[in-house]
Amino acid sequence: MQKSTLSNPFISICIPAYNRTNYLKRLLQSIEIQSFTDFEVVISDDSDGDEVSLLLKQFENKFPIRYFKNPKPLGTPENWNEAIRQAKGKWIKLMHDDDWFSDTTSLQQFADAALKHPESFIFSAFIKADESTNEEKAVFPEKFRLNLLENEPSVLLAKNFIGHPSVTLHRNDQTIFYDSHLKWLVDIDYYYRRLKNEKAYFLPQLLIKIGFSDTQVTAKVKNIAEIEIPEHFYFLKKTGVESLRNVLIYDYWWRFIRNFKIRNTNDFRKWGYVGEIPDALNKMVSVQKHIPEQLLKIGLISKILMTIHFLINKRNL
Repeated sequence: MQKSTLSNPFISICIPAYNRTNYLKRLLQSIEIQSFTDFEVVISDDSDGDEVSLLLKQFENKFPIRYFKNPKPLGTPENWNEAIRQAKGKWIKLMHDDDWFSDTTSLQQFADAALKHPESFIFSAFIKADESTNEEKAVFPEKFRLNLLENEPSVLLAKNFIGHPSVTLHRNDQTIFYDSHLKWLVDIDYYYRRLKNEKAYFLPQLLIKIGFSDTQVTAKVKNIAEIEIPEHFYFLKKTGVESLRNVLIYDYWWRFIRNFKIRNTNDFRKWGYVGEIPDALNKMVSVQKHIPEQLLKIGLISKILMTIHFLINKRNL
């Protein structure tokens, strides 16, 4: 395997690989045609065979590649972290193997943004590409949500409007890594921790295509109570219960309790959470258990009830 000829590249494109060489090949092809060339590709391989290393031979003379085969599979997200740990670039461009650059100038536009905003956490708009239907949809965050990031990055819990890690670019400081305790909230948690100390800079160009399929880890853990419930309390401990003072986050927890049909606090325990339950969430549960489920499912009624509950309890948060 060719080693990088760049001892200190501007960008490290970090790719955590796992078996899916058909997707990985598409990503590498999109890297090959980038107009910006001051980069290295770092691949951390969790595969159980040698198909990834064999594929890379097709690209070893086209751009600098540094390949690391993990002796034992690290899993998600530790495989992401390993690629980041091996990076030599000033900036980290994590790319999942089923995502790819949408344009030949995508990396150049990320690099330009990094030069202009060297202290920022950068992310772009993206194209959602459905692998099953071949449909594509442009995704842009709402302006009001972007304005919230500066003062309240935990608002990402209400809606992850940044998107997947492949749309981001951040400094290679080797101080913040993806939390290996998490699967469903792993990207939100990472963004939150970076944005506590960094400003967000949004690139409104559609620079990345995000492949959506049933094989993704998030698709496999979505709506699984024994995963999502402990993770949400784990994240709440990081943000502090005061994050519930934001009505968007309060509304998110209101809907979370409703959707998982939590009718008493023992339901939290049933799904594996053993820690303290904040009083605000106890009160949400105690109110919702007296409301017919069919009524709670009506969006407008649920929103009105949540707003009243929020206004009553906000002063105690």
